[in-house]
Order: sequence, then structure tokens, then C-alpha cells
Amino acid sequence: MSEVVVGPALSGIEESHARRPMHEKVHLERHCSVRKTVEIILDSWTFLIVREAFFGVRGFDKFQRRLGIPRQTLSTRLSALVDNRILVLGKKAGERGHQYFLTERGKDLFPTMLSLMEFGDKWLTKGDAPPLKLIHKSCGHQSHPTTVCSECLAPVSGREVSFRDGPGAGYSPYEVKLKSRRSSDPALLERVRPCSVARSLQIIGDRWSFLIIREGWFGVRRFDEMVEKLGIASNILSDRLARLVECGIFSKSDRYEYRFTEMGRDLYKPMIVMMRWGDRWLSGSQPPLRLRHRVCGSDFEPLVVCDHCKQEIIAKETGYELTYTLPD
Repeated sequence: MSEVVVGPALSGIEESHARRPMHEKVHLERHCSVRKTVEIILDSWTFLIVREAFFGVRGFDKFQRRLGIPRQTLSTRLSALVDNRILVLGKKAGERGHQYFLTERGKDLFPTMLSLMEFGDKWLTKGDAPPLKLIHKSCGHQSHPTTVCSECLAPVSGREVSFRDGPGAGYSPYEVKLKSRRSSDPALLERVRPCSVARSLQIIGDRWSFLIIREGWFGVRRFDEMVEKLGIASNILSDRLARLVECGIFSKSDRYEYRFTEMGRDLYKPMIVMMRWGDRWLSGSQPPLRLRHRVCGSDFEPLVVCDHCKQEIIAKETGYELTYTLPD
């Protein structure tokens, strides 16, 4: 798995590049906690495994049944989640066999799942009721997750947020491997469990789609700019942009610019929630960006709260009502 290398000086890049295989190239990219988060979790199967862990699934066989995922694929993804300290393998007293448990780092992904649910419930239900009702045990009400400013608790939108460099700002070499394979087949993601998170991942659940969206928030709109900023092959970029236009995230102008639709602008919320996780766990307390909420004038972190009581939603304080039946 490629990763952002944070912190090294730029001297010696040419020598390092000369030693690399011909199918790889070095690309200089701004430090970004979203990129780091994407590299770990935004494979669709990986994120859905984490989702099942929040539903209380711990055993390999139960993960396999709930997701309908090939066993080898599941084994590979679980190993990666353990390596990245999202899950830990252990035993619970009185139960047989080893099981997978969320670490503190893993539990902190719950707001990301909720923010993706917020987006999917709003845009991807096609007029039907959401497949899952979230019950906030703290206030006893059905809850609709809402992404808000940590300072004023008002809902945030991309139009109301500005950003500036933080203490971790800068550029580093990023290793771009020329792969064109998409993430998991979207048709498989809801085979067993209908889910607004899975529907959202069908749109953004591969690395390139999400990073194209991220560049849109940095003001990049033209095809050639995206190639330069991302180090992406033009055929892969064409494919992802066509899908994002088809899904309603971008509209294409007569000047060959790609601009967010209202639906696309709503993806800003999951993006900054992922950024918060990356700032906390992957950036050594040196966030590359600072966010300011123009409505209240304060620097802020995105929180995902209950729309009824305005308290942050914690995994252990939630219950669920399903509108479908799961296999045992």
C-alpha cells in the first residue's frame, strides 16, 4: 500500500527516483490527512468490515456471512486492519476462538460512518425510508446524524467553511503506483445488508474518486489540473469523472470544467470528518489544515451529533432498528 511520506527534505528526490522501478513515479503532493485516511480505510470492503464491527460482529465466519465477502478477501482486509491498529485480535472470556475487537483508533471511525450515513440517507434512498433507524440511547429518541461545528453546534456546509495552512502544512514526495483497478464491485456491497453507508461508498469508495472530490474542494476544476495535482493517469481520471457526473456529484460545463452539484457539495461533510480522524491518529497532532466556520468565526472540528439533543453520538450509546432481516 502506498502512503504519504511526511516530513523529509526534498533533497535527494532525484536519486531516490532513479532507483525506483519504471512503473512507479514520484509525485509531490501537499500534506493532507484525508489522503492518509483514504489509504487505510476507503476500500469499500475494509470500511464495511469496520461497519460490521460497530454492529457487534467479532468472528471471522460471521463477518463472512454478513458481508458475503470471499474468505481470502476478508482475511486480507482483516490483516490490514490489524496492521493499521483499527482492529486487534484477541479472546473474550468464556468464548471460544480468537475474535476481532475495535481499538480506540477504530472506535473513533464511528463519526465517519455516521457522516456517510447522513449523506446516503439524504441523497441515495430514492424516496424510500432509510434502511436503518438510529436510536440515541442518551436522549431516547430516533436520531438523524448531523455534522456540525464543534464551537457553535450549527450544521456545516462547504460554502460556510474556509481553510488555511496548519502546523503540518507542506509538500512531500508521494509514490504513485500506476493501478487502474477500481475498488470492490459496487453491486456486491448491499447483497446482504442494505445500508446508506454502502450506497455512499458505491460513489466514493475508491481512492481516486474520493481524491478527485478532495481536489474539487481545493478549487481544481479542469481535467488537466487534476492530472497534474493527483498524478493520475488520464484514462483513469476520465473513468472516475464520468462516474461522478453520472452519479450527480459533478456537473460538466461547456468550458470542460467540473463543478460540484448540490449533492456533491454535501460530500464535504464526510470528507472533513475523515480529515479530523487523520489529524488525530496519523498526523502526530500536526494537522496540515485548519478549518474556520464563517458563521461563528471560530476554528472548529466537525462533530457528528444527534439532531434531537445536539450531543455527539458515541457508538456504545446507540441502538438500531432494521427495516430488513439479516441471516444468522
